[in-house]
Amino acid sequence: MSVAARRLHAVLGAGPAGTTLAAELVRRGHAVRLVSRSAPDHTPDGVQGRALDVSTPEGALAAVEGAEVVYHCVNVAYHQQVEVMPRVQQAVLAAVETTGARLVVLDTLYPYGPTQGEVMTEETPWRATSRKGVMRAQLDEAYLAAHRAGRARVTLGRSADFVGPGVLNSTLGGAVFPAALTGGEALALGDIDLPHSYTAIQDVAKGLATLGGDPDGDGRVWHLPTAPARTTREIHSMIEERVDRPLRRVILAEPRPFGPFDATFMDEYAEMFYQHTEPQIVDSSAFERAFGVRPAPLEATLDATLDWYRTLVAGARNRPAAPGR
Repeated sequence: MSVAARRLHAVLGAGPAGTTLAAELVRRGHAVRLVSRSAPDHTPDGVQGRALDVSTPEGALAAVEGAEVVYHCVNVAYHQQVEVMPRVQQAVLAAVETTGARLVVLDTLYPYGPTQGEVMTEETPWRATSRKGVMRAQLDEAYLAAHRAGRARVTLGRSADFVGPGVLNSTLGGAVFPAALTGGEALALGDIDLPHSYTAIQDVAKGLATLGGDPDGDGRVWHLPTAPARTTREIHSMIEERVDRPLRRVILAEPRPFGPFDATFMDEYAEMFYQHTEPQIVDSSAFERAFGVRPAPLEATLDATLDWYRTLVAGARNRPAAPGR
């Protein structure tokens, strides 16, 4: 079947989730357009990259033109989220209302707010108190209201913290894996003996692609396939076993700049720090039962992630030094 004959799926956002999703959609036989504000770097084979600003009505409409399914994986710098994400939603929602494309939204756990350790299911009340949590809850209600009103066909896939190849700016990303491989300082936040869910980036992609291929899942929130929660200390031990060296762990009891997380980020993250002072446990069994998709074992995810970071670290070591002034 030619690319022209295949149904187009448009992925908005070329971060780790959007890029991994684009590759998964190609693997499933779809024609794929990957959209970001600047030309996407490292576009997967078989994916058409486009540079468009989907926070504007014109950019969003051009991004979704001709697509049967649209995946909203856009994110912005943490300190800009409250200002920018509502604009993105308004533009993207208006665009799919105009074109009739189905919309699959990659979502966060922020609308739930503090849970005091309660296991999070799709039935957990939305009790956000933070600025970003309240903002996300308002966006989600607007998506679901548009679906209920028949203006658009929408489904939401919620994910825990990302982990996996290509994931840098996550609490189990660039501040942990390079240090594990090189002997540097590895970041840990809050109480590392609490269970904490992490969603493999490949499971994010497979979950979103599954929702995009099945309209029966429209009109509600789903938890994307997520491996059973482990304590952060357990996960660090699993990493230590794989690299055959102990982690030089630095535990932040409160937000402060460290590694890839600068002061601007940490100042904004302070209101979300409750995620590291109470258990964060995601139950994805509803998705698993409905679609027959199970999460990858955490062991396999850690193996793949370390392999990816080994290549990244080796590339950094082999890069020529900048000439002196």
